[in-house]
Amino acid sequence: MISTDPKANLRFYLQSARDALLWKLEGLSEYAIRRPATPTGTNLLGLVKHSATVELGYLGEVFGRPSPKALPWMEDGADADADMWATADESREFVVGVYRRAWAHADATIDALALDTVGKVPWWPEGKDEVTLHHAVIRVIADAQRHAGHADIVRELTDGAVGMREDNSSVPAGDAAWWAAYRDRIEDAAREAERRATPGRTR
Repeated sequence: MISTDPKANLRFYLQSARDALLWKLEGLSEYAIRRPATPTGTNLLGLVKHSATVELGYLGEVFGRPSPKALPWMEDGADADADMWATADESREFVVGVYRRAWAHADATIDALALDTVGKVPWWPEGKDEVTLHHAVIRVIADAQRHAGHADIVRELTDGAVGMREDNSSVPAGDAAWWAAYRDRIEDAAREAERRATPGRTR
């Protein structure tokens, strides 16, 4: 159905990213959701922890509605990027719980304030630190959807699971053989493009 309510549209795309991020944790071991999958440490549970932090900041503190519970990884003296990974003492249930509380806090802000309400971002430069709620929500959606994309790739590399949700793979149906042939076609096209771009190269 088409919605003409701007807040409803914003909430829809924000929630779709939230749901996708949490689904990427399902069925995986503690190690699998925490392991660094890239040289810069990208990991599934860390993406959830970071997204919770972003929501509580931009859709809470910025509008004078700080989180009711302090986040230890955001305190003065915390390690750089401490919101991008979970310590062994921070359980899956704890991090997911923080994220769900962040949803509720952010949603309450969206419900309570007009989209043209102006807030101040403490971590932006003075004089350039004002933002409307509308802008802040779009910024959070962009961040959440970006990290949902990161989670897509990390999960696929972990166990092959793909898609936006369990009931929506968002990719063509195909068995392992079909996907292997599809990947080979892409590999062949990449090699051919490189050959054409490199004079004298035959393979």
